[in-house]
Amino acid sequence: QPQSATPQPSPTATEITSGGAQEQAQVSVSPAPPPDSGTVIGTGTVLTITESTGEELALPDIYKKVIPSVVSITAVSGSSTSTGTGIIMSSDGYIITNYHVVSSAQQIVVLLTNGQEYAACRVGGDETSDLMVLKIDATDLTPAEFGDSDAAEVGDSVVAIGDPLGIELRGTMTDGIICGIKRDVDVGDRTMSLMQTNAALNSGNSGGPLVNMEGQVIGINTIK
Repeated sequence: QPQSATPQPSPTATEITSGGAQEQAQVSVSPAPPPDSGTVIGTGTVLTITESTGEELALPDIYKKVIPSVVSITAVSGSSTSTGTGIIMSSDGYIITNYHVVSSAQQIVVLLTNGQEYAACRVGGDETSDLMVLKIDATDLTPAEFGDSDAAEVGDSVVAIGDPLGIELRGTMTDGIICGIKRDVDVGDRTMSLMQTNAALNSGNSGGPLVNMEGQVIGINTIK
């Protein structure tokens, strides 16, 4: 069963690794902010939780609301390339994804839904919760609306948006329900408290949003 952590968003813990990193590294992208070397990157941001209005949207309207905030992530490390998904949290380029997708990357490329590509740097992350914040040098982005995951209940309808099996299928939306809340799952040497969903998730969905029926992000997809 796919899982999703509470926002703290959560994730899908599968990534694609393959050869051909050289070709991936040659993409033309906007320059990255300063590398993650302890220097200050940007001015910082705050994740704001929006209260529920109780007004549910139709599935096509949820997709239209959220998709401008969903990004595709390519992480290059040595001779391998992995892919994942991310969600924009601020208009000035702060992005949430999974720690495991980008933690060891030598180069990170973020692809927006409008086709623009940016080099990204790591701002900070937490391996235990599998979350990482990235920064790209961009403005006027469309941040996602974040909801209160504590208000979620078993049986609530949700959708997941991301890049199953890689960028070729980017922007795929699947739907399901919340199957369980506060599931303690052992991942390696750590225990994660996750929200469980039956929305279909595949390789490449890692770091993408789990969204409620108001179009609010309530989790970041991880382990499958």
